[in-house]
Amino acid sequence: MTARVGVVTFPGSLDDGDAARAVRIAGAEPVRLWHGDPALHGVDAVVLPGGFSYGDYLRCGAIARFAPVMESIVDAARGGLPVLGICNGFQILCEAHLLPGALTRNQHLHFRNRDQVLRIETVGTAWTNAFQPGQEVLIPVKNGEGCYVADAATLDQLEAEGRVVARYLGGNPNGSQRDIAAITNEAGNVVGIMPHPEHAVEELTGPSLDGLGFFTSALKHLVGAPA
Repeated sequence: MTARVGVVTFPGSLDDGDAARAVRIAGAEPVRLWHGDPALHGVDAVVLPGGFSYGDYLRCGAIARFAPVMESIVDAARGGLPVLGICNGFQILCEAHLLPGALTRNQHLHFRNRDQVLRIETVGTAWTNAFQPGQEVLIPVKNGEGCYVADAATLDQLEAEGRVVARYLGGNPNGSQRDIAAITNEAGNVVGIMPHPEHAVEELTGPSLDGLGFFTSALKHLVGAPA
């Protein structure tokens, strides 16, 4: 049976269509979820896409965190539902306290849009099991508020527990502490990533096919998950 992966659309979402396309290319059925509808329609996983939800008012992701659909996603994630937050989705996951820390204004105060090399640090998550430890991937990054910050104790805990999913290589585009590009929760089912894997799934439009592994990882995880 084909896995069904929900892709949420908030007011101001930019990359929900691209995320849905990546889900389809990976071999799953994308299911569009609306911010104002708490129903998850029986999806097996969820992607929170990039963009500028609610215009980034207050803080990036601060209003989206209270959307009706997010109440359902938070509960489901705590129950094991795989959730991937990309860029603005990462910010929403932090605001919803599914992931620690916060994403703040880029240290250089400029928007960055470029192809970025990452090193995959953790492959024991629902979204990275298709990679090899230490694998380098090329994925676009585009953000103005992508600087990951947390207190020293939280950063040390993430390192000690193997919860840093990916790091920037060849230059840190936003000043993120310890070059962190992606992290996961303790259970490994929730991942937040600042770069955009959904923009690296086709040769025609992306710098590589490296982003596809995040989506095929979720399908592999679902096949192995208990019924």
